[in-house]
Amino acid sequence: MEKQKPDFDYEALKKKTIEQFRSGKSLFGKDGAFAPLLKQFLEAALESELDAHLDEDQRDQGNRKNGRTTKKLKTAEGTIEISTPRDRDSEFEPQIVRKRETILAESLEQKIIGLYGLGMSFRDISAHIKEMYDTDISAATLSSITDKVIPMVTEWQSRPLESLYCIIWMDAMYYKVKQDHKMVTRCVYNILGVTTEGKKDVLGCYVNEAEGANFWLSVLTDLQNRGVNDILIACTDNLKGFTEAISTVFAQTDVQSCVVHQIRNSLKYVASKDQKEFMQNLKPVYQAVNIEAAEMELEKLAEKWSKKYPVVIESWQRNWSKLSTYFKYPAAIRKLIYTTNTIEGYHRQIRKVTKTKGAFTSDMALLKLIYLATQNIQKKWTAPLHNWGITVSQLSIIFGNRLSLNI
Repeated sequence: MEKQKPDFDYEALKKKTIEQFRSGKSLFGKDGAFAPLLKQFLEAALESELDAHLDEDQRDQGNRKNGRTTKKLKTAEGTIEISTPRDRDSEFEPQIVRKRETILAESLEQKIIGLYGLGMSFRDISAHIKEMYDTDISAATLSSITDKVIPMVTEWQSRPLESLYCIIWMDAMYYKVKQDHKMVTRCVYNILGVTTEGKKDVLGCYVNEAEGANFWLSVLTDLQNRGVNDILIACTDNLKGFTEAISTVFAQTDVQSCVVHQIRNSLKYVASKDQKEFMQNLKPVYQAVNIEAAEMELEKLAEKWSKKYPVVIESWQRNWSKLSTYFKYPAAIRKLIYTTNTIEGYHRQIRKVTKTKGAFTSDMALLKLIYLATQNIQKKWTAPLHNWGITVSQLSIIFGNRLSLNI
């Protein structure tokens, strides 16, 4: 009897495998040595699934096999074409390769989401996937894949938080979003906190039409609803009504307005020829050893410059109670809270990812990318802040039971 020919020429397969392995080429892909094996495995698995589906009850009802269809399947190692079996009643629901499924393996999807999270455009991702895996993926498919992040974004936005944060920084970023065929500005409200262990954590990102104290109030209320009972120190920009919004929700929180923001805003109203001298007179105010010395220097500043720049001096005097909070703390804590540099550093890292986007297609498209970028950034935040042991000890002395009960 003539022997049945094998499905594969294994010697040729072995030779091709060694050649491709040594050259670094994909063993799967369009011309990969293993592509026929993957195709055979998937087709055999689909046949087994159909056989299991067509049990005695199904056959008694007249259901039978009904030929095959072909489909192209994108995998992490390239595109292959497989033959999928059908049943007459169209009740067969395969699991290994589901109906209408054109992408196999979460690994490829994770690669795509990872590239998107690094700020790559759909066009660039498609070109990269084509080059690396010899697989064509449309923008619509890429959008569908990245939309799988949406439930994660929603869950992250509503996750429970710790009951106490030692310090939080609050600031906003601005982006362009397409709405009703027009470009509109969106404000992204971000809250960055430090836990009692000294580790940074992004507590939330919220999108609104513009920055305002009323919306910040709703953000703070959301933090409270998610489990935050107390915040020791809140660092903010100089937005009007910010301190009042914080006090409404967290009455005991010390609020420090950003000194650097105040300086920048002041210099806008000082003539360029006076800016160098003005700054020389201003530095002793915010670099003073204590609040008494700072207030003396502020009086000197006012005596010299109030006639020429009354708006600037009046702003420092009016906001002094919020600008001078940091003087009650030791040097290590002052350095952390006198400016919003900590959250601005986080914003710089986010902008590195989002800078390639001229405008986002929706608020959720904006949030998806910020969420993915944030997850990548937070992977580096594994260690406590520098000298946190000393800092938390000083905070525990200042705040007593508010902190000691939580550490």
